[in-house]
Amino acid sequence: MTGLTNRWDFVLFMDVENGNPNGDPDAGNMPRMDPETNQGLMTDVSVKRKLRNYVAEAHGNQAPHRIYFTERSVLNEAHEEAWKATGTEPTGTGKDQYKRLPKADAEARGLTDWMCANFWDIRTFGAVMSTGVNAGQVRGPVQLTFARSEEAIMPLEVSITRSSVTKEEDRDKERTMGRKHVVPYGLYRLHGFINAKLAQRTGFSEDDLDLFWTALRDMLDLDRSASRGMMASRRLIAFRHDSDLGNAQAHRLFERVKVSRMADGEVFDPGDKRLHNHPPARSYSDYRIEVDDIDLPPGVTLHEPW
Repeated sequence: MTGLTNRWDFVLFMDVENGNPNGDPDAGNMPRMDPETNQGLMTDVSVKRKLRNYVAEAHGNQAPHRIYFTERSVLNEAHEEAWKATGTEPTGTGKDQYKRLPKADAEARGLTDWMCANFWDIRTFGAVMSTGVNAGQVRGPVQLTFARSEEAIMPLEVSITRSSVTKEEDRDKERTMGRKHVVPYGLYRLHGFINAKLAQRTGFSEDDLDLFWTALRDMLDLDRSASRGMMASRRLIAFRHDSDLGNAQAHRLFERVKVSRMADGEVFDPGDKRLHNHPPARSYSDYRIEVDDIDLPPGVTLHEPW
């Protein structure tokens, strides 16, 4: 199974204007926030969902770009498909015939290899496929952190009305009231890692990497909604390592990516208390992103895929 021969570490900047980038269902769908700093958060799961949706639309959910985690999918059906497609003999009987992996390593590996070869998100992010019908486990080469806003956000709670009712007996009732939450503006930073050693095991290839970069760029354009109308992927900064193990620590590379806040012609650190005397950020142009590319570690090169 082929895969990448170079490790990658990357920083993605996304922004939101008058929207809710990632609502928290445990908090009335308010934008997710760090309670100690009030910085906005987007979970890795939220971003992966958008990436999966983009790839599914771009490739029609067809092999080798099928999507494993889709709405209303029955995962065990995909696992059973792997058993039948590879011609692997059941290890049990009845409803438990596929519960245990084959004892032969080659046969067991054949099941996970088939899943990786057919499902883009499995060979990218990995999956646990031992839910009743067992197709093994895959540790994915691509891992994402939570995205965090550069500054504290101040969500607005907006009242909305609905002029229609759902039940006939409520026909004569007055309009009902509701609430929605929006972030006036936020610039979010996400860190990502691509492990070439794991890519070689799952078959995550250079073509898959190109698709991944494109999905990071365009995923938000396919995710428009009333609460996410103005969201955009703004900048992708990637560090390529000459080796599959890597040539420098990721956090050292990320420290080279600096964000400054622009206000009234002055440049500030995003956490500078003097910013309280200036208008809050309301656009991408209120920030300046700089990358220190001087004396990069040997074997590391800087790339901006788009």
